[in-house]
Order: sequence, then C-alpha cells, then structure tokens
Amino acid sequence: MIVGFLLTAVVAYFVGSLPTGYLVARVKGVDLRAHGSGNIGATNAFRVLGKGPGIFVLLVDALKGAAAVKWVPLWFSAPMTAEAAAYLPLVAGVGAILGHNYTCWLRFKGGKGVATTAGVMGALLPWALVIALSTWFLVLLLTRYMSIASIVAALALPVGTAFTTSNRALWALAAVLGGLAIWRHRGNIQRLRAGTEPRFEFGGKRSAKLTPS
Repeated sequence: MIVGFLLTAVVAYFVGSLPTGYLVARVKGVDLRAHGSGNIGATNAFRVLGKGPGIFVLLVDALKGAAAVKWVPLWFSAPMTAEAAAYLPLVAGVGAILGHNYTCWLRFKGGKGVATTAGVMGALLPWALVIALSTWFLVLLLTRYMSIASIVAALALPVGTAFTTSNRALWALAAVLGGLAIWRHRGNIQRLRAGTEPRFEFGGKRSAKLTPS
C-alpha cells in the first residue's frame, strides 16, 4: 500500500512538473525567467507574452492538476482497499502542485501553483473552487493586483471547502494548499509592502521590463 502512495506521488509530481510557461516562452524565443517577475506561471506569461499565450499556460497548468487527480490514482488503486484508495487523489494533487512549484526540469524552481491548485480542487471539490475563484475575480477587479487576488483566494479555499464538505481530509488538504500558495507569494508580499508590485493589465499588454524576482 505504501508503495502505491509513493508511486502516485512520484508520477503526479512529474505530471505537474511540465514547465508550461517556460516552454511556451521558449517557442517564442523568450526566457520567461528573465522577464517580468521572473516566474514561469500564467500571470507572468500573460504579462510578458500576451493574452493568448497567458490563457494557454493557465489552462494547461490547471489541466496538469486535474489530470493528476483523476488519472494517476487509477494506475495504483487496484491492490488497495477502497478506503485506502480514496486518499490517492489527495496524494496525487499534492504531488502535482509540488511538481509545478519545484519542477526538476528547471533546477526545482517553478511557478506559484495557483492554476495547478485550481485544477486539483476542481477535480476534487468543484464548489469549493467556485467560491475561491469568485473571490479571486472580485479581488482582482477591485485591486488589479493578481498577487492579492491569489492570496485572498488561497485563504478562501479552505473556507469554501469547509462549507461544501464534511470530509476532514479535504479540509486539511485545502488548508495545506492554501498555505503553500501564500508561501509561494512571499516575494509578492514584500513587493506589495515596498509599493513595487505591478498591477495587472486587463488588456493583456506585454511588459518590456526585465525585473527578475
């Protein structure tokens, strides 16, 4: 049984480790790590590459999380009891997010995991994701700071989970994932305090500034 959990985590890690933003930018002759915030996630892809590539990166990063949760456990659940196998999607979700955040293909430096977390929670608990996404969108409209919207949505995720399920394992997972997302935004928090955090441009304008984080 332990081997099944380990294999699920490892395979899900590699699913999540695909550095979508980096690869899309390289196709366009750009190293995303040297532009904008220096992050390979969807927000920086949107800022540096434009709306179309940014949306593509967002969708693929979310799909990585959903695919890991839905498909990877199927490969390792057969020898397990139904009770044990029920935890495999949670393990896969964490593995995929860690793969995105700390991808082995870029010296364990990746994105911040917001889109991949959305994919994981969308596969596990869609209504909790709806609450978190609604919060994210509202805060983004009010502040035009993607980082603030993501941080507040990370706080809303466990709250939404508590309102939509009585499964304590999912409560714990949502709290861990929300905390991890906030931790990955600690550089943004510092820039917000310093007044140097860029606002999000809804028009999808490209940034020519080289401001690695």
